[in-house]
Formats: sequence, structure tokens, C-alpha cells
Amino acid sequence: MLRFLAPLLTVFLCLPAQADSYITRLLNKPVPGGVAVVDLGTGAQAPKATYQGKPVLVVREQDSRWLAIVGVPLTVKPGSQQLAIREASGVRNLAFSVGSKKYPEQHITLQNKRQVNPDPADLKRIEGELAEQITAYRSFTPTTPSNLLLDKPVNGPLSSKFGVRRFFNGEERNPHAGLDFAVPAGTPIKSPAAGKVILTGNYFFNGNTVFVDHGQGFISMFCHMSKIDVKVGDAVARGGVVGKVGATGRATGPHMHWNVSLNDARVDPAIFIGAFQP
Repeated sequence: MLRFLAPLLTVFLCLPAQADSYITRLLNKPVPGGVAVVDLGTGAQAPKATYQGKPVLVVREQDSRWLAIVGVPLTVKPGSQQLAIREASGVRNLAFSVGSKKYPEQHITLQNKRQVNPDPADLKRIEGELAEQITAYRSFTPTTPSNLLLDKPVNGPLSSKFGVRRFFNGEERNPHAGLDFAVPAGTPIKSPAAGKVILTGNYFFNGNTVFVDHGQGFISMFCHMSKIDVKVGDAVARGGVVGKVGATGRATGPHMHWNVSLNDARVDPAIFIGAFQP
């Protein structure tokens, strides 16, 4: 059903304006780690929007109405937030509200204690790898994404949800920034939308990793892969295979980890596959 609906994005974008549009019903989950859909009004040209100083994805709902699709970082506190909208007449601020959401905890035991407390050489490696990945997450191209309703990269049950507070060997670390799917090693990983490969690598925590830019800062990241089947610069079709499931990096077993990022904010991929839970 999801695969059937996603190609109809362009049709939905041409529907008459509604108080609660299809895109808003699908994506508007304005909580920390969620997405806020903000009506930017009408105009002949797409307004340029920024949030926390970073450019935001803007799509056309119909012939004259524009929507900002804003990624809300997990660190944002509930309350009022501001978009900066740059138009021909100047810059204006537009407020939107962020609600609250409580995320569960997950306790994981790792045999490799360096993956909990890396040694100095590991830390130097991690620092360089983090810089590469931050640069990729902050990529912003003018391309409009092919679809906002995404396909699952693999078919399988979820083994870990987004936003979970993670404790490794009893020590708290960063919250889980994506979804984990419990699927066997070697399962093909498919791109949930068309895009361009902007980064690949083998990283200390993530293992074999691929970043795909879907356009306007809408980015998928896949990691812990056993094999990478693409290279930087490759154009990937929706459903195109980017690699295979594995257990490289900091992983207790084979699974597929998928991040989604908007305006350099990691957000819950469940929103884009119709599986979000408040």
C-alpha cells in the first residue's frame, strides 16, 4: 500500500488547498525527533526557510501553497520554535509549536569494551569520521525529493525504535538515531527514494556505511552493512540496492540500521513509512 501511494506525491501536491493537507496528515509530528510541517503561504517562487540557521526542505502543496518540512532535533525542548523565511520583501519569522514525547530506555551489553570507552587512537579516528558524516548530513542540494512517503529499505520487524536512550554496559550514550530492522545478514538494502550517494566508508561505530541525498537536506544513512554496492557520485533509483545487511561496527548481530535526516536533524524514520507512534 505504501509503495502504491508514494508515486502519487505529485498528484497530492496539485490538490486544492485544505486546512489539513495530505502531507500535513502524513508528516506533521512536531515533537523532539519528529517533523513539523509549516504552511509558508502562497507565492510564485519558493520561499527559502531556515531553522536554527540551517536550510529547510520546502515543497509545493498545490499551484501556489508552500510547505516547510522541518526536522526537529531530539535536543529541542517543547514549546515555541521559529522558522526564518526569506522572501523578496525581506526576512520574517514564523512560529510553530513543538510538543513533548517520552522515549524508552535500552540496555545493551558489549563484549568489546573499546566500543563503549574507546582508547586514544580510537578517539582520534572517531573524531575524523564524525566530521565526514556531519558534512554529509549538512549537504543541501536544490533537488526536490522524488517522494516523501518512503519505502522500507528492508522488509522485516523492528528490533529497536528511534530515540531510545541507550546504555552500553551500564553507561549512557547518545540516543538511538534511527530504526533497526531484524533481518538476516546479506539481505539487500534498498534506497527508500531516489537520490545520490554522497558518502561511503567503514567507521568505528557505524561499520560499513552509505549516505544517500534525496534532495534539499533530506538524507538517508544506512550502516552496519556487510557489503557496500555503490560509490560516491552514483545516482540511485528508488528501490535501488545500496548494499547488504551485516553486523560491522558497534553491533551485537546482523541488522539494518536506517537514519533519516532533515536540515541536519536526525528524525524518526517511522514517520515516513506510516509507522510513527506518539
